[in-house]
Amino acid sequence: MFVTTAIVLLALIAFGFHIAVVLGILALFLSAFYSPFPLDAAFGEVAWSHSIDFVLVAIPLFIMMGEILLRSGIANSMYAAMTQWLSWLPGGLMHANIGTSTLFAATSGSSVATAATIGTTAMPQIGKWGYNERLFLGSLAAGGTLGILIPPSINMILYGFLTDTSVPQLFLAGIVPGLMLAGLFMVTILLACIIRPAWSGRSVATSWSARWRSLGDLATPVLLFLIVIGSIYAGWATPTEAAAIGVIASLGFAAWRRKLTWAMLRTVMEGTIRTSAMMILITILAFLLNFVIGAVGLVGQVNQAVASLGWSPMTTMIFIIAIFLLLGMFMDTLAMIVLTIPVVTPIVVGLGFDPVWFGVMMVLIAETSVLTPPIGMLCYVIQGIRRSGRLTDVFIGVAPFVLTLLTMIGILLAFPQIALWLPETYY
Repeated sequence: MFVTTAIVLLALIAFGFHIAVVLGILALFLSAFYSPFPLDAAFGEVAWSHSIDFVLVAIPLFIMMGEILLRSGIANSMYAAMTQWLSWLPGGLMHANIGTSTLFAATSGSSVATAATIGTTAMPQIGKWGYNERLFLGSLAAGGTLGILIPPSINMILYGFLTDTSVPQLFLAGIVPGLMLAGLFMVTILLACIIRPAWSGRSVATSWSARWRSLGDLATPVLLFLIVIGSIYAGWATPTEAAAIGVIASLGFAAWRRKLTWAMLRTVMEGTIRTSAMMILITILAFLLNFVIGAVGLVGQVNQAVASLGWSPMTTMIFIIAIFLLLGMFMDTLAMIVLTIPVVTPIVVGLGFDPVWFGVMMVLIAETSVLTPPIGMLCYVIQGIRRSGRLTDVFIGVAPFVLTLLTMIGILLAFPQIALWLPETYY
C-alpha cells in the first residue's frame, strides 16, 4: 500500500496538479481501494470539524499583519534604518538584507512575503553600490527563509495543528535557532567578503546622528513583536487572539504614519484573502487525507517498516532528514509538510525525539527546500523581482547559504536543547 500510494502521489505531482487537488485525489484513491468502509461519506464531517478550529483563524490574521506592514511602507523604513546600523560591516547592505528580514520575520509568518518585501526594497542597491550580484541575490533569498522560523510562523501553526503540538511552545522554540541562523547568515557574508573584498561593494556613508534618528523605524516591528508574542506568554491571549491584536496594532502604526487609506486596505484584503484561501483549502484537504491514512492503517505500515530496519534512533533521524531534504528539492514546502508530517511525526516521537524539537527541525528543512533547485521557490521570487539575467545566478548565490542551513541543521541535531531550552525554561 505504501509503495502504491507513493507512486500515485509522485505521478499526480509530475502531471502538475495543484497540491490541493493532489491531496483530494489521493484521499479518494486510498478510500476506494484500501478501505472496507466508504470513508468518503465522512469527508463532510471531517472537513467541517477541522475548518472551524480556532487555531486556523491565526493564519489569515498573521498574513494580514504582514500585508499591512508591506503596504504601509513600514518595511521600507525598516530597511533604511537597518542600513544605517549594519552597512559598515564587510558586505555592507547584504547584512542589512539579513537584519531587515529578521525583523520583518518577527511580524510576518511567510517566507515568500519576507523575501518579496525586502527584495523589492533592496534590489536597486546592487548596481548603485557595486555589490557582487549573485551573493547579494543569495542574501535576499536566504533572509526570506527566516520568515517561517522566527515567530510568528504560519508553518509552525500548521505543524502544531496537524500534530496536536503546542503552538506557543513551537513559537518559543523557534526564537533562539532563528536568531542563530540569522547570525550564521551574516557570518557567511562576512567570510565571503573577507575572502573576496571586491564583493563588498562601496560603503554607505552614515553618521551616529542618522543612526539614532533611525531607531524610531526599528522600534515599530520590535513593538509589534512584543505586543503579539508578549500577549501570548503573559497569558493574556491565545496565538489566534494575539494575531488579532497584532492586526489592530499594525493598523494603528499605519494610521500613525498616515498610510491608512481605503485603497491600502483594499490591497491588504485582496492579498490576505488570496493567500489565506489557498492555505486553508490545502490544510482542510490535508486533514481529509490524514483521516483516510489513519483509517486504512498506512501509518502503522510505515512504523513497522522503520522498526524492521533495526537502526539506532539517531541513524533513523539522519535518514529521515536526508529524505526530507531530497523531497524538498522537488516538492513545494507546504505540500511536503501537510503530506508527510502526520505520517512521520509518530515515528519520530516513537524514536524518543521531542515533537517541539522536530517542529523546529522541519521548519529548518523547509527553509532549505525553498532555496534548493529545481523548485527553490524563493529563488524564483527573487528572480521575479529582478526581471533580468539568469535564474542560475540566484541559485549560485544561495549555494553558500544552503551550506549554512545544513550546518544549522547539524548543530540542532547535535544540540537539541538550543530549541528546547526556552520552552522548557518558560513552562
